[in-house]
Amino acid sequence: MASSLLSLSTPTPSTTTPLLHLSTSNFKGSIRNLRKNPPVFPSIKLSQAKSKQTQSLVVLNSAASGVQETVTGGQNVRFRLNNLGPQPGSRKKSKRKGRGHAAGQGGSCGFGMRGQKSRSGPGVRKGFEGGQMPLYRRIPKLRGIAGGMHAGLPKYVPVNLKDIADLGFQEGEEVSLESLKTKGLINPSGRERRLPLKILGDGELSVKLEFKARAFSKSAKQKLEAAGSSLTVLPGRKKWVKPSVAKNIARAEEYFAKKRAAADNPS
Repeated sequence: MASSLLSLSTPTPSTTTPLLHLSTSNFKGSIRNLRKNPPVFPSIKLSQAKSKQTQSLVVLNSAASGVQETVTGGQNVRFRLNNLGPQPGSRKKSKRKGRGHAAGQGGSCGFGMRGQKSRSGPGVRKGFEGGQMPLYRRIPKLRGIAGGMHAGLPKYVPVNLKDIADLGFQEGEEVSLESLKTKGLINPSGRERRLPLKILGDGELSVKLEFKARAFSKSAKQKLEAAGSSLTVLPGRKKWVKPSVAKNIARAEEYFAKKRAAADNPS
């Protein structure tokens, strides 16, 4: 039985299929098994697809966590309060003085060693030069508006009679600040818009007109009265005063009015 099993297990040599015996290899079989067989799995072609270069828009979040929201360039971004923030590098942290050496200003915190400017408190006021005459008091001053004084500021909008005559007013018409603005003679702007009108006497006027102004020069008043024009002096804006002061002013005006009336009508 054992001999029959051995005879079945060992192959018998044949003339049609030569045997391959290699001394350096343990392979024993037919040469037909060594032919090229087609691969079981199909070949896979690896190709690198060109990635499209798309620009991305980075929206910085203003929160302390510094989260960034990246949105592709093809989409529209709608800004909200939660995605608004300063540009990188535009905001700089302030120096924290008096917080030790780690703050970066050393032991004196950038104030130097000793002196009034290194102490706590208000320090030195602006323009102070240690007691000597400061620069803003040494330089010469200018008078009037150039020196900053209110004495040089204009108080009226001046208009001469010759300019009014060139406008071609008809007899009986009213000449006031509004009518001169309408005619285009004056166009006050800035501070001059609140200034009243003053008539000056340069020129001649032969037409009878009704003038309404805050003030008239002496020559203008004489020429206008000679031409038969009516003059109306407009009251100025009253300056605010304390009620007690206003009471005293009223009493003084009443007193002087009685005194002038007594002087005009002597008994």
